[in-house]
Amino acid sequence: MSSPRYELGVIPALSDNYVWMLHCVQTGTVAIIDPAVDQPVLKACENVGWTPSMILNTHWHPDHVGGNLGIKQASGCEVWGPAAEADRIPGIDHQLREGDRVSVGKLEAVVWEVPGHTLGHIAYYFEASGLLFIGDTLFAMGCGRLFEGTAEQMFGNMQRLRTLPDDVFVYAAHEYTLGNGRFALTQQPDNQALQRRLAEVEEARSRDEITLPTTIGLERATNPFLMAQDAAHFASLRQAKDSFR
Repeated sequence: MSSPRYELGVIPALSDNYVWMLHCVQTGTVAIIDPAVDQPVLKACENVGWTPSMILNTHWHPDHVGGNLGIKQASGCEVWGPAAEADRIPGIDHQLREGDRVSVGKLEAVVWEVPGHTLGHIAYYFEASGLLFIGDTLFAMGCGRLFEGTAEQMFGNMQRLRTLPDDVFVYAAHEYTLGNGRFALTQQPDNQALQRRLAEVEEARSRDEITLPTTIGLERATNPFLMAQDAAHFASLRQAKDSFR
């Protein structure tokens, strides 16, 4: 049986956020992932004839939930988000935990708890479609900062992500790729795959092009955080990245 058909859209927001839109073609259901803002999202949906059916939040940070209430009021959609951060997710209707399942029409995601960036951070893995909406846990050639969690927790997330197939598409929420790549090259200057990728990213960003999504396979070859040997090694990388300019 073939996987349900879907369409994706992206809305750049604020200085470097991406708001992803997932549309199930068979049912017309539309999920908005981590809406930083409301009006640009509503306008983008109107332009393609979509109506938001649901909001999927990965964590509570304002640049991921700032559009919740405006979109909910305008469309009547429902809000899904992490149970551990329910008191900080505006308009939340459905509280999610590890292993819960969320349906976007015929598309089904399993919820992963991925603490580190925030303690309640979750991800949405659409296994049959090969899509992973990861919020601020994994970036192209990088990972999220540890605002609430520990290096041990985030390293555990990296280990889990390494178990996924290479062809899974990863939809992160920020355009951090160029800076991440430049840092990664300081850690692995002889990594030829990384050298090639950074050159491609520099060219893409010079044209103001989006560098996402990435894939697990590409990250496996070029992301030093995904290659960390243990939690201590991960922590040293995270500390170095936090002070990198």
